[in-house]
Amino acid sequence: MAAEKLRDLSQPIDVPLLDATVAAFYGTGSKEERNAADQILRDLQNNPDMWLQVMHILQNTQNLNTKFFALQVLEGVIKYRWNALPVEQRDGMKNFISDVIVQLSSNDASFRSERLYVNKLNIILVQILKHEWPARWRSFIPDLVSAAKTSETICENCMAILKLLSEEVFDFSRGEMTQQKIKELKQSLNSEFQLIHELCLYVLSASQRTELIRATLSTLHAFLSWIPLGYIFESPLLETLLKFFPLPAYRNLTLQCLTEVAALQFGNYYDVQYVKMYNIFMVQLQSILPPTSDIPEAYSKGSTEEQAFIQNLALFFTSFYKATALLVGLEYLINISYVDDTEVFKVCLDYWNSLVSELFEPHRSLDNPAAAATLMGLQVPAMLPGMVDGHGSQLLQRRQLYAGPMSKLRMLMICRMAKPEEVLIVEDENGNIVRETLKDNDVLVQYKIMRETLIYLSHLDHDDTEKQMLRKLSKQLSGEDWTWNNLNTLCWAIGSISGSMMEEQENRFLVMVIRDLLNLCEITKGKDNKAVIASNIMYVVGQYPRFLRAHWKFLKTVVNKLFEFMHETHPGVQDMACDTFLKIVQKCKRKFVITQVGENEPFVSELLTGLPTTIMDLEPHQIHSFYESVGHMIQAESDAQKRDEYLQRLMELPNQKWMEIIGQAHQNVEFLKDQDVIRTVLNILQCDPSGLTVSMLCSASVSESVMYSELISKSITEGGPFASRTSYVKLLRSVKRETLKLIETFLDKAEDQPQIGKQFVPPMMDPVLGDYARNVPDARESEVLSLFATIVNKYKSAMIEDVPRIFEAVFQCTLEMITKNFEDYPEHRLKFFSLLRAIATHCFPALICLSSQQLKLVMDSIIWAFRHTERNIAETGLNLLLEMLKKFQGSEFCNQFYRTYFLTIEQEIFAVLTDTFHKPGFKLHVLVLQHLFCLLETGVLTEALWDVVTNPYPYPSNSAFVQEFTIKLLSTSFPNMTATEVTQFVKGLFESTNDLSTFKNHIRDFLIQSKEFSAQDNKDLYAEEAAAQRERERQRMLSIPGLIAPSELQDEMVDS
Repeated sequence: MAAEKLRDLSQPIDVPLLDATVAAFYGTGSKEERNAADQILRDLQNNPDMWLQVMHILQNTQNLNTKFFALQVLEGVIKYRWNALPVEQRDGMKNFISDVIVQLSSNDASFRSERLYVNKLNIILVQILKHEWPARWRSFIPDLVSAAKTSETICENCMAILKLLSEEVFDFSRGEMTQQKIKELKQSLNSEFQLIHELCLYVLSASQRTELIRATLSTLHAFLSWIPLGYIFESPLLETLLKFFPLPAYRNLTLQCLTEVAALQFGNYYDVQYVKMYNIFMVQLQSILPPTSDIPEAYSKGSTEEQAFIQNLALFFTSFYKATALLVGLEYLINISYVDDTEVFKVCLDYWNSLVSELFEPHRSLDNPAAAATLMGLQVPAMLPGMVDGHGSQLLQRRQLYAGPMSKLRMLMICRMAKPEEVLIVEDENGNIVRETLKDNDVLVQYKIMRETLIYLSHLDHDDTEKQMLRKLSKQLSGEDWTWNNLNTLCWAIGSISGSMMEEQENRFLVMVIRDLLNLCEITKGKDNKAVIASNIMYVVGQYPRFLRAHWKFLKTVVNKLFEFMHETHPGVQDMACDTFLKIVQKCKRKFVITQVGENEPFVSELLTGLPTTIMDLEPHQIHSFYESVGHMIQAESDAQKRDEYLQRLMELPNQKWMEIIGQAHQNVEFLKDQDVIRTVLNILQCDPSGLTVSMLCSASVSESVMYSELISKSITEGGPFASRTSYVKLLRSVKRETLKLIETFLDKAEDQPQIGKQFVPPMMDPVLGDYARNVPDARESEVLSLFATIVNKYKSAMIEDVPRIFEAVFQCTLEMITKNFEDYPEHRLKFFSLLRAIATHCFPALICLSSQQLKLVMDSIIWAFRHTERNIAETGLNLLLEMLKKFQGSEFCNQFYRTYFLTIEQEIFAVLTDTFHKPGFKLHVLVLQHLFCLLETGVLTEALWDVVTNPYPYPSNSAFVQEFTIKLLSTSFPNMTATEVTQFVKGLFESTNDLSTFKNHIRDFLIQSKEFSAQDNKDLYAEEAAAQRERERQRMLSIPGLIAPSELQDEMVDS
């Protein structure tokens, strides 16, 4: 193929031939032609000398794709090798790119026709600037500004370059450049901004060219968030911007610029200019969009530009009010909030959330708790302690000032409330009521913010919140306002404020709400209507456990209503009834096992009597959920004898069925192979709540499990690999898995530990472990590994002598299954390493007794685990490694272990640390490295880590040896970094080993400097800081009643 000639770069490249190759790659020729072209282009791209041909290519081709290919090559060199190039080559390329840009943008025709090419050249220029400016190209900004004054098209392009530069430095720099470099560029831009400022003002006052004015406004928009404030408030900039606002062509861009100004934080220094700007703006706005306009209607009929204007208006108001809350204009924002557009609503919602939390905050911090409690509801008597100082009355005035808009806001939140996760019944696009099939995460996030906002609003005025909700509910009953959506949003809002009212008020409010909803259910006709009402009743009652605990009559009525809904076959109703029943039982379980006033027996006993009738219409998975709920109730009974009696009654139906099956099996074993029988066995196993009756089933379960296991192995051996996918084998495996899970749950929950350990664990060893070892890989259940992990975690050092047996049965054969690749047997992988971790934690002496060959296998498997790209497997491997390192450090084999594995572990950890696929493990990688380096400093290692035979040179210490080893390791791995940079990094590591935060930041900077982590999402490198922030936020939420829903709180103590 002629194109092969391109590979020879010793002479100028044949540009027409390159054009043809690029055309073949993008063309519609045969697949072989495209693949061949692709291979040649890849080879050229990877050739380190290819970039020297870029100028020649750009000067001699007219093909846009070829130009882009050449610029892609150049971009790679700028990113990774620029600083290593000779000065004359760097300057040559810099000047060439600048000249081409000026040449193409100096006349209107070429600037428009070559726009894509110019844009790409601008990006290349900014990439060069990140290296060259300010140190090696001091005159860049003055050069650019003087070039801009020579022609309007050059000026337009200069604006685009400045915008790119601002975005690169201020928006995309984290993880792209080191902290020092970012600081340097920000300072340079700040100090030279005066020239840019003058240029922008000059253009806006003198130019008539629409494209140039739009480009200038767009650049200003990028700059306004960070420039020194004097350039905005002490210059004609704001007046100039406000002149452009009424003009339709510039309205949206100007509004975006004003929004940036509105969002600035600067105390009250420029308040006069700020208010002046706002007043002029409001006058202009009222002529563009009169306050009486129906904004939602206008939005639905508007053009794209007009819709964008409403969106920008929402952003402007929300940014402006976050800094200065002004009442004028809040009406606009409430109207905009009714616009039927998710993005517009999100913008408004974020603002409302911050406004109400800000209005609420000062009242929490009043010293006097009584005052704080009363203020929460605005029922304030004439004189309150703590308000005499005038501060309290000032707060009160502010709150009363906002009372009107806040009341309208409550109505908005109630009308637009998002759907909570617990609600399973939705309206589809055809207007039918169906069971939800997919969770919408956006809606869940929106619900969370709306719920928080409504809770603050409720605290600000409980009476108004209650009045508005009850008024809306009475309109549902009268039929005046009845629609599915209106009832849904109202009930979701009622459920969401749970916990925010004083208990007495909440009780009164809920009695009315539940009574009205039950009435509505009685008087409304139609299947779909009843399903909607049922779903709302279930949601509301599930949110108020405190109320149900305090009112037994209501609790009983609600539970009986749920039992009624369990016979309702409308999609989703039974599921939701079972879910709500479980939720209520978890929060009120004690109430069901004590005899209540006016009752003859505890509710649980009554329930068990009617159990067959209650569950007759439920599906198997719903019956399992129901049994789980009753299991929770029974566990709340403290009298062991009664508990056993309830259990016997609960398990009567499944046990009866089980005995029938076992009886039939005794007569004919083939009976157990019938698919319907296997399904029944599976359902019986899944009915057992928390493994409570496993003792009755255990010996039979294990022997039945072994029998099914043999059947599975036989089917797979005879039917080949595809047999494992047949429905018959899948069913058999489900039974086996459920049996193992049942035994695991039982052992985990067992109270009389040592006794049960002796009774159950030894007899299971051969049937379970032996069976695992004997089986073909496809028939091995991962539950065996988790069962033994539970056993080791439960019985700890008592299991030491059994570890060799566990090892023998599962270790080698599982490793063979999981080390062939990173994909097969995902369940086995995680559970295998969890078992290893349990052994390392509780039975470490057993690991020391392993032969060196076996220990090597263990260490190899751990290294293999943390190399895994599956996040939780890599994490388990790293945690296990840390556990092992600490245990060996304290053992007598410390020197021996570290001499064998120290360098291997260090090398492997650096390999994953610098691999972008393993970013989520960053925190643990850092901890392992810190542990290793601290070990060198503490002097725990008394023997040399280097091989004295092959390396007779005596190092002064292990620390000196590891430093040299690390420098060599990193220098060979990162040839793009200089020896000085690497040495500096390694020295810094050893100096900061005792300070984790410095150590971690040092590594982060190195990763960015090595260019391994540039141009990517680097949030995983900051995961720990994010976790600490989340915990602080949780503590704040716990301090405000209702912010964390009562149904989500762990409140077993309250349930008494």
